[in-house]
Amino acid sequence: MKNNSIVRSAQIFLLLGLAALASIATAQDLDPTRYENTILGFEAIDAKSQPAEGAILLTGSSSIARWNDQAEAALAPLSVIPRGFGGSVMGDVLHYLDRVALTYKPRAILIYEGDNDTWYKLSEEKIIGQFEEIVARVHKVLPQTRVYALSVKPSVARESVWPAAQQVSARMHAIAESDSLVHYIDVASPFLKSDGSVMTDIFVEDGLHLNDKGNAIWGRAIKAGLMKIEGQFE
Repeated sequence: MKNNSIVRSAQIFLLLGLAALASIATAQDLDPTRYENTILGFEAIDAKSQPAEGAILLTGSSSIARWNDQAEAALAPLSVIPRGFGGSVMGDVLHYLDRVALTYKPRAILIYEGDNDTWYKLSEEKIIGQFEEIVARVHKVLPQTRVYALSVKPSVARESVWPAAQQVSARMHAIAESDSLVHYIDVASPFLKSDGSVMTDIFVEDGLHLNDKGNAIWGRAIKAGLMKIEGQFE
């Protein structure tokens, strides 16, 4: 019995070790070109009907991508161009910045990243460094374009990395406090109960992506954050 217990313990440690290595490998192997077909799809849409310049460009991971077909109605009367691509991280937005954002010459760019980044255990410094590079590139090409950073939202599925996500959000908030062209929108607080725990009835079965109730809360928070400045341009 004792030998069986030792074997089982060794097997568990081996599996945990392999899982950890897989997580690290996944984080290291995030090749942005995996989204090339998605970006080509956006460009095909644009070829048929080019969006007007001076709108608000929405990009980021699946919380934006799954909302692409609802964003225009949810944010009306704001003029928006939804260009989210699910599963992405900050480095992917940076890689495709010209094609997924700057090409539209938007008056504002809204970004939701940090969710997958922290889940993949990408370092806080890497995430924030890439965000700062995005801001610098935006302002080099479009000096008056505002950048909106959404906080990372909490979720049931990613409770284990919530502290890291909060740190990333705090760093983006600090950048916004020091740069008049960068703004921070808190989409986390509306999803939290009074005791600080995340609501459980706002997700689909995976505990990560938002259901209709969650998207309604998400949309109201984003619209409220944008309307303070962007409403005057409609």
